[in-house]
Amino acid sequence: MPTIGVSLAVPEPWGSQLQEFRVANGDSQGSTIPAHITLVPPVEVDQPRLGDVERHLEAVAARCPAYRVHLRGSGTFRPVSPVVFVNLVEGISPTEQLANDCRRGPLALELEFPYHPHVTVAHLPDDVLLDRAFAGLAGFDCAFTVDAFHLYVHDPDVGWKATRDHALTGDLR
Repeated sequence: MPTIGVSLAVPEPWGSQLQEFRVANGDSQGSTIPAHITLVPPVEVDQPRLGDVERHLEAVAARCPAYRVHLRGSGTFRPVSPVVFVNLVEGISPTEQLANDCRRGPLALELEFPYHPHVTVAHLPDDVLLDRAFAGLAGFDCAFTVDAFHLYVHDPDVGWKATRDHALTGDLR
């Protein structure tokens, strides 16, 4: 049964910078997880249901217009979870709406924690490395237009790979 996820990719050059930072800071998962903002967390889907998932995501993308995201500074989920992330300071509401729309129909699921859009840059059990990641990205700043989201499939050998792009074609009206 394939494991899938739905995410907004952080575009270049920032995507590679954040992924390289994650790896250099000791997070071994960083090499197999592109920098992204999660919309639907990893979930197993029966192969026959993938067509329903694709049609659902196409419909979601058709309703959502492109929008701007601004990432700035670092945050953390500690002590609840050993994660350091880059904050969204613009584009929070449309990202929340898009994630909610994606997590309906064949991708309806209960989240373990309330949804908080972010870009993970360290997921480690080591407080020293988490502190270093938090300090290292405190001054991070970039902005870009989100004009698509991506369906990812997890490959046990190479990690997460985008298999389908869904262009945001909704009307701004």
